[in-house]
Amino acid sequence: MIETRIVDRHDWAPGLVTLKLEHAFAELEPGQWTNVALDVDGERVRRAYSLASAPGAPAELFVSLVPGGRFTPRLLALSPGDAIHLDEKPQGFFTLKWVPKAHELWLMATGTGLAPYVSMLRQGDVLSRFERVVVVHGVRSEAELAYRDEIVALGAEHVPAVSRVQGRITALIERGELTIDPGRAHVMLCGNPAMIAEVSRLLEARGLRKHRQRKPGHVTTESYWEVR
Repeated sequence: MIETRIVDRHDWAPGLVTLKLEHAFAELEPGQWTNVALDVDGERVRRAYSLASAPGAPAELFVSLVPGGRFTPRLLALSPGDAIHLDEKPQGFFTLKWVPKAHELWLMATGTGLAPYVSMLRQGDVLSRFERVVVVHGVRSEAELAYRDEIVALGAEHVPAVSRVQGRITALIERGELTIDPGRAHVMLCGNPAMIAEVSRLLEARGLRKHRQRKPGHVTTESYWEVR
């Protein structure tokens, strides 16, 4: 692993933070993740995080606090100048390389599952490849709609799914507020595994099936287990 330092911190809401680091991953494919490590009680503890940064830009982590967790309370206690450790190379296959041709790309996420989509939008290829890009972000409160202004400024549509206002992503689909045409669209899902399972079921009922390299479909997924 390599040591790097935090150069900036942005608090979106209590327990929801973006950390910008010195190190930049030149070979990053937007959508990939890296292991982040801290020394906790004499032991080096690792957790996986998707990167919100574009290739070659300072690495950016989008982090949510899990109260009582072993890792996130320590990570969110850090400030600019503090050191952390990263894998030397990012990894993962939740990238546009594996997405088939489509007219529309729907990027659906809960919480910090938004990070890989921010990376894709910042890199820019997604906007030239698809006629329409829609980001649907599911959160508990409006304050947690991180990156919203940047997403719109980069040219994507932004659909909030605040559970206490609009309802969850599943509710938007069930009410017909998200019109996703199997003949035109590909959907990427990232976040809570329960959300991914339920949204996948709802999309399948509407003619959108899971994408596999040997059997092309309409839905690509990446489960985000709770980082503690």
